[in-house]
Amino acid sequence: MSQSTQPPVLPPPDPLVKRPRLISSGGVLGNEWRVGRGYSVGEVRAVGLTVDEARILGIKVDTNRDTVWDINVQRLKDWLNKIIKGEALPPEPALPKVIKIKRKRGRVFRALTPAGRKMRGLVSVGLRETHAHKWKKKARERAEKRRHEAIRAKGGH
Repeated sequence: MSQSTQPPVLPPPDPLVKRPRLISSGGVLGNEWRVGRGYSVGEVRAVGLTVDEARILGIKVDTNRDTVWDINVQRLKDWLNKIIKGEALPPEPALPKVIKIKRKRGRVFRALTPAGRKMRGLVSVGLRETHAHKWKKKARERAEKRRHEAIRAKGGH
């Protein structure tokens, strides 16, 4: 009886990027390659894949990188040839994250009331913090007080 054994799952190779030459080290480095964050879009396209297809296959893509290094293209081509020939399997595709929908918050938390706007810091300060406004407010209070006392005066002045 022959058992069919499945090929092993082989993750894509790590992308290599050039290490920056630092002035502090005299511009000299022993090892000029290091493992990068992901393959550039140009490297993925050079292999014949789109960014979405590459991500489904488990290949990390760094959209911030612009450089296309032959060493990365060759490593990706070798890995893809192994996958196509059936010598290895790509990793399982990562499913998108489940998004939880939160319930609607109250009117105050959405800053739809004066108290909510104040709590969120959305009330414009305007003239309220100026001395002119303060003096005008005090003068208004004095005038109202005088008028109030004149109305309620007991036994005329």
